[in-house]
Amino acid sequence: MDNIYVGLDIGTTKVCAIVASLGPNQEINILGIGKSKSDGLTRGVITHIDRTIASIRAAVADAEAQSGTKIASVVAGIAGDHVQSFQSRGVVAISGAEQEITQADVNRLIEDTKKIALPSDRKIIHVIPQAFIVDGQDGVTDPVGMSGVRMEANVHIITGLVSAAQNIIKCVQRSGVSVSDIVLEPIASSEAVLDKEEKEVGVALIDIGGGTTDLAVFEDRTIRHTAVIGIAGRSVTDDIRRGLGVLTEQAEYLKVTYGHAYMPGVIDNAPITVPGIGARPPVEIDTRSLCQIIQPRMEEILEIVALEINRSGYQKHLAAGVVLTGGGSLIKGTADLAREVLGMPVAIGIPKGFHGGFVKEIENPMYATGVGLVMHAIKHREQPHVDSIRPPKMDGKLKTIIGRMVHWFDEL
Repeated sequence: MDNIYVGLDIGTTKVCAIVASLGPNQEINILGIGKSKSDGLTRGVITHIDRTIASIRAAVADAEAQSGTKIASVVAGIAGDHVQSFQSRGVVAISGAEQEITQADVNRLIEDTKKIALPSDRKIIHVIPQAFIVDGQDGVTDPVGMSGVRMEANVHIITGLVSAAQNIIKCVQRSGVSVSDIVLEPIASSEAVLDKEEKEVGVALIDIGGGTTDLAVFEDRTIRHTAVIGIAGRSVTDDIRRGLGVLTEQAEYLKVTYGHAYMPGVIDNAPITVPGIGARPPVEIDTRSLCQIIQPRMEEILEIVALEINRSGYQKHLAAGVVLTGGGSLIKGTADLAREVLGMPVAIGIPKGFHGGFVKEIENPMYATGVGLVMHAIKHREQPHVDSIRPPKMDGKLKTIIGRMVHWFDEL
C-alpha cells in the first residue's frame, strides 16, 4: 500500500512494529503499534530462530490489527556488540566536460571509500560522509554543482557481522514479511528524538535498550561516532534476579515499578514485598536496597559510554550534552545519575513530530528505535526498494552489495 511505512525493532526484550502513513502535506500519522515479548535474542543478536519468528509474527499481527493494514515489508533495525565503526577516506578525479561535480561523482567517491580490507564475515552497513574536500578546500557539505578537478571525502564506516544481518532477514521473511532495508539502531533512534539544532551544536544520543546500549555522537549535523555496548536493561534485571533470588518476571516488575538508579534521589524508602518462590516466605526489601543493586550496573553502563565518547574525540564538542532514550532511560533517577557520571547536561529523548493516530502512545522512549526506523524509511523513500535494485548474477555469484545488507540473504 502506498504511503504506508513500517519499522520493526527486533529487541532483546521486546519486538515492536510501528505502522505509519505519510499524508498529503508530508505529515506523519501513527496508524498502529504492535508489541510482543522477545526471548530469542542475546545482547541484540538473534540466538534462537524459531522464538524470534514467533515474536515477530505476534508483533506484526498486533500492528496489523490496530492499523487495519496488511504489512508487506518492513525496515528492520540491527544492533549488537559485533557492530564496529571507523573512519575512512576516498578521492576521485572530476572528468566532466565542464568539471562540474555531479551526484554520480559523489556516488563514485563514496564507492571509493568502501575499498577497504574487511574480514570475510563482515560487511558494511552504512557509509556516512563527514566532510568533502574539493581542490584542497575543506568544509564542503554538499559538493554537487561545484567546479573542481579533485574531490576527497572523509567518511564514517559502520560494519557488522554478515550472519547477524542474515539471521534478521531470515526471521522476518519466515514471518511472512519482506525486508526493504536494515538500519543501525542508534541511527534510527536519532531520527526520532534529536532536533536539527542538537545535531548541529553537538549531542550524544544514548539509547539504553534491553540487550544493548547504543551511542551516536553528532556535530555539525553529521554522525561523528557510533558504538553498540552489550550491557543494558536486561543486565539490570539479571542483577535484581540474582541479588534477591526472585524470578526474571518479578525482577523486571521491581525494576520498572520501584527501581531507582540514583541513591540521593530516593526520597520515600518504601517497603516492598516480593512473593516467595514455591513454599518459601515472601521477601521484604525497600527502595534503597533495590537502588543499591540497580545503581552500580547503571553506573557501569554510563562509564563505558563515557569512555566511548572520549574515544570519539568529541567530548568537548557536545554543547547540547546528552539525550537519553530507550526503555532503560525510564528507570527513575537515570538522568540524574548520567549528569553525575558524564558531567554534562542530560535530557530524556521522546519521539515527536507526529500529526495523528497513536500520537500519545508513541511518545515514550521505549519506542524511539521503532519510530526512528519508520522515519528513516520515509526520509529515504525516493531510493529504490530491494526488488528494483537487485543486481544481476555474475558468473554464478551475486555482485558484492554494500550499504544495503538486505541483499546478503541471497548469499545463504
